[in-house]
Amino acid sequence: MKIIVTGGCGFIGSHLVDKLVDLNHEVIVIDDQSASENDKFYFNDKCSYYKYDICDKELIDPLFEGVDFVFHLAAESRIQPAIKNPSRAYNVNVMGTLNILEMSKKHNIKRIMYSSTSSIYGLTNILPTPENIDIDCLNPYSHSKFLGEELFRYYWKMYKIDSVIFRYFNVFGERSPVKGQYAPVVGIFLNQKSKNESLTIVGDGSKKRDFIHVSDIVDINIKAMEYNVNSKLESCTINVGFGENLSIKEIADSISLNQIYLPNREGEAGNTLADISKAKKILKFEPKVSIKKWIKGYDNN
Repeated sequence: MKIIVTGGCGFIGSHLVDKLVDLNHEVIVIDDQSASENDKFYFNDKCSYYKYDICDKELIDPLFEGVDFVFHLAAESRIQPAIKNPSRAYNVNVMGTLNILEMSKKHNIKRIMYSSTSSIYGLTNILPTPENIDIDCLNPYSHSKFLGEELFRYYWKMYKIDSVIFRYFNVFGERSPVKGQYAPVVGIFLNQKSKNESLTIVGDGSKKRDFIHVSDIVDINIKAMEYNVNSKLESCTINVGFGENLSIKEIADSISLNQIYLPNREGEAGNTLADISKAKKILKFEPKVSIKKWIKGYDNN
């Protein structure tokens, strides 16, 4: 199969690209490499890379010729940069997503896998959180990603462009960014420990998060691509988490007891816990990598 991955040089996207290559697919990566929080970008020498902005429709149009599937991960994906520059967040996450849908419609793509976020649930106290609760976007990042979701739902309703919308919970694993206080917390903690620095815990560390390993994210994306193309996924929304949660303090304690505390930050959710029954039912998804076991293995390497 011929496949496009947007954002394929980053943390999650590069893992997905490597898996698709292992499965002998022809992979085209579109990534403008503008994500300032990335410590580095990742490349697979068996892929074709285009340093293009998804907001430039004319530039990306020819790349969709003959493509079967699209994985859309490219985004302005950090909360604080989106708060400081909402125009950038809405332009990339809404207009860029619209371009991906338009090109997919034009070139008869079979299915699009869209990477969204659980942060659109905001301050919900419904735990575990199902996909059908009210949305509570706390910042331009989560709101712009939700508007991207709405585009996918509309394009299914209006044009029958098949897609699936994944709402990721807290992703961790190899290649995780470690720059900046808004990088994924597990990566920050491990990086701080490697430098013999104190772990920086926001607030009192009591907030709980549902942590999902990047390999499980890749697994459910592949399952969605391979889902019977004669049975449409119809832009259905699916949570992707482990189905368990741990406090930030528990995670920190499992890494190092050398800790300091920072003030709470604006625009962040309280506790998170995914209801993954839909993922299990539709895509037969079973997360495999628990964060506690992964951290133990990481420490032993």
